[in-house]
Amino acid sequence: MAAAVHHHHLQLQLLLHRPPRQPFLFFTPRSVPRTRLRSSLQAPTSHLAVGPLEEADQQEDKEEFVVVTFYKLVPVEDPRADVAAHLHFLQGRDIHGRIYMNEQGINAQYSGPRKDAMAYADWLRKDHRFYDILVQISPALSGHAFPRLKLRYKPSLVQLEGGSCHLPLVEPSMRASPLTPSEWREKLEARKHRETEAAGDACERKVLLLDVRNDYEWDIGHFEGAKRPNVDCFRSTSFGLSEQEIDSTDPLHGVDKENTDILMYCTGGIRCDVYSTILRDKGFPNLYTLKGGVSNYLKSEGCAEWVGNLFVFDDRLSLPPAKFAEEGDAGEEGDIDNGKPLSSSSQWLGRCYICGSEVEELRHRNCASIDCNRLYLCCRWCLEELRGCCCSECRSAPRLRPLLPGHQRYDKWHLYRDDTSTISS
Repeated sequence: MAAAVHHHHLQLQLLLHRPPRQPFLFFTPRSVPRTRLRSSLQAPTSHLAVGPLEEADQQEDKEEFVVVTFYKLVPVEDPRADVAAHLHFLQGRDIHGRIYMNEQGINAQYSGPRKDAMAYADWLRKDHRFYDILVQISPALSGHAFPRLKLRYKPSLVQLEGGSCHLPLVEPSMRASPLTPSEWREKLEARKHRETEAAGDACERKVLLLDVRNDYEWDIGHFEGAKRPNVDCFRSTSFGLSEQEIDSTDPLHGVDKENTDILMYCTGGIRCDVYSTILRDKGFPNLYTLKGGVSNYLKSEGCAEWVGNLFVFDDRLSLPPAKFAEEGDAGEEGDIDNGKPLSSSSQWLGRCYICGSEVEELRHRNCASIDCNRLYLCCRWCLEELRGCCCSECRSAPRLRPLLPGHQRYDKWHLYRDDTSTISS
């Protein structure tokens, strides 16, 4: 009986219009422009020959893979020369990921054996411009979290409509004031306390919690009290820019700018730093950001005030809070990245994008349609009914990949594109 009711509910859902697509997680490789070598970084030293025992130790080290992320907004005189120096240093080292540089700094997310991954971060810190970067480390779980290395010059360190090269990113006074994880937690607890009290003083300062991520990121984890963003890619973020008299989709519309503290957060911090310069220009004076983003907060404060998992832009897709706090002990537990929230106080779970029921695991999957590839949450019933597709329209698409068991990831879409033997009928 329950199955029949669910099936009837599913058919009603499929009659509705197709939801908007989410952005792809695939990236087109670009070649690094040829540049002349001129950099303030020290020239890397050559690798010394090692004996059998040292080789065995190195092999043991390489078995533990980690994911490293960091960024720094700082003036860079000749970023193309720095790109060439970085590429030269990484020769012979097993590093995969995305590392972008331009005149406004660096933005890096990469994976590799711990020895190689940390060697690169330590080498970068020897540069006086990057000596104080916040390097964040999390377990890679199963080898590389990125398919290959892309280290190149990029005009914008993050994808933003109109680019970001015109924004005053390297001026700290134009960015939001950073809060440490403990300071952020205190702000959230004080905000919750005021909300649970009676009406209170109308003149009391307001606190607005702003999630500067995408809607599908919010769907598997967020700070308590944060509203779901109405965007599916950072490029189209427009908080505080609406000129309409009434705009329910903009959480900053109509806000008392002088009397409201705006707490901004994202995964690692760079999106908030970039977007806060836009809000600063729009007259928002009281801007605060979480230093190091959610990943830094979960490592320092655990899951206090946080519900669910954290979406990450690599092959892991979703990490429980404990994986940040236990980075040093990664691999010792048997429940590595099961996609379920580890917070006993959390009563929130993601919802199936198709029928609205609770999903078993807080991890997205890609639509089986090659021409869609949308990231979506799905329950077991809808997964089987639509054969891995995100809607009925995609189910009847001409180019379908096979349904993968569990939460296995598809290979890159171009491997399926011209291979008719892998396309479902």
